Amino acid sequence: MTKVHYDIVGSFLRPQELKQARTDFAAGKISHDQLTQIENKCIKELVAKEAQHGLKIVTDGEFRRSYWHLDTFWGFAGIDHVKSEHGYFFHGEETRNDSARLSGRISFSGDHPDLRSFKYLKSLTEGTNLTPRQSIPAPSQLFLELYRGSANQDAVKKYYSDTAALIADIAQAYHDLILALYEAGARDVKLDDCTWGLLADDDVWAHAGDSSDFAFSRDEYKDLFLQLNNAAIKDLPSDLRLSTHVCRGNYHSTYADSGSYDSVAKWLLAQENVDAFYLEYDDARSGNFEPLQEVPADKDVVLGLITSKRPQLEGKEEVKHRIKEASEYVDLPHLSLSTQCGFASTEEGNILTEAEEWAKIQLVETIANEVWTPAIENKD
Repeated sequence: MTKVHYDIVGSFLRPQELKQARTDFAAGKISHDQLTQIENKCIKELVAKEAQHGLKIVTDGEFRRSYWHLDTFWGFAGIDHVKSEHGYFFHGEETRNDSARLSGRISFSGDHPDLRSFKYLKSLTEGTNLTPRQSIPAPSQLFLELYRGSANQDAVKKYYSDTAALIADIAQAYHDLILALYEAGARDVKLDDCTWGLLADDDVWAHAGDSSDFAFSRDEYKDLFLQLNNAAIKDLPSDLRLSTHVCRGNYHSTYADSGSYDSVAKWLLAQENVDAFYLEYDDARSGNFEPLQEVPADKDVVLGLITSKRPQLEGKEEVKHRIKEASEYVDLPHLSLSTQCGFASTEEGNILTEAEEWAKIQLVETIANEVWTPAIENKD
């Protein structure tokens, strides 16, 4: 089977029909069953569009989620949906103030919203050549959230006497969720992860002492996150493709962090036991490609060179030039192209239209076909 060198990160702009349904449900105007029916309809229409636009790996657009990460956390036993004093701070904006806080020991109960969501997505791809992908936030992201603010930290101390026990429970809960997804037919699971982008930002850590969000040092977090993520994905079936997407924040077309991969490459790129890295490279904030030399020769890198934050289309030749630059560190057969992130990491979505969203995806496919098809033919 020929390898496809274009990809997506996963989230899509929510249709107006879905936005209205969520508003109506929150106001008590429709039942949960009615909301689910509308979600199903919109997801079915999205998967059909993904197929029509030539995508081979499809998602449900994260249409059932409010956030790319918190909804997954709230689905574990021992975690409550709470409101914090502040939301997340992005460049020029602050998000809603939801958070996840411990209310007991963490575990996977056997029933989880991501598992239910995947089963419906899988049903839409039966009998086709489409691969359904389930994206979930990385275990390290949950660890970071549980220490965000003094109230969250107090809850950790209440239920866990040491960090090792917390890491073990998070890893086990994630391992159990991923195995349940596998048993439901998932063969492609992606871990979305903003923690490495945070660790790469020198400005954040220059002022870390002034924040109550950090319970450990920068280097301690690197070791903790690597240990936790690898523990969660240890001893999984060999035919399950595991990847991770490193994000710098993606909210309403704004960003949270900046910084080259240099400071995290020897942990993330060299040692995290995934099959592929989806890396943001849509502007100068991500630095150059030199850190890619840390990627093992048998792993793939998906270059996020096309931004999902702005509607303007990138120039094809410039993107091709950057792919060539990256191929100095990772062999071209192990490279692919995608947008740098999804289009709606939260239900607010980025500032562009659905037509502009699909134009971005079409650009990714066009460039990928022009770069890799000749390379494959020449090799043959």
